[in-house]
Amino acid sequence: MKDFETFEHKADMGIRGYGQTAEEAFENGAKALFSVMVDIGSVEGKERRDIDCSADDLETLFVEWLNSLLSVADSEGLVFSRFDVKIDGGNLTGWAMGEELKYEKHKPVVEVKAATYHMLKVEKTNDRFVAQCVVDV
Repeated sequence: MKDFETFEHKADMGIRGYGQTAEEAFENGAKALFSVMVDIGSVEGKERRDIDCSADDLETLFVEWLNSLLSVADSEGLVFSRFDVKIDGGNLTGWAMGEELKYEKHKPVVEVKAATYHMLKVEKTNDRFVAQCVVDV
């Protein structure tokens, strides 16, 4: 079974992460997010950034997680490929591992501006969690 995927959505792009837990689905959703932008297989885990965010519900927490990652990546010129998430109620504590964006190495395809609430869902179906949303490219 796949851990993540992307799907076409008009001018934007949909992302979907799967996992045995909501945390794992969030981690794989982050992989889907960065796979839209770069070849994440080429991203080495040289630098770690801690991410903390909170929200009133799990769906909003997924968007907050993704937008926090985008904010750090954009402001510091980084790309990420490995993630860890712990969720306690409405609070998320996690980290992302990656490195400085290098155009020759990472071959950026498109810039993601933000994760949106469109088609947003976090749910458990068939013993697997799925976390998805559409990202603005």
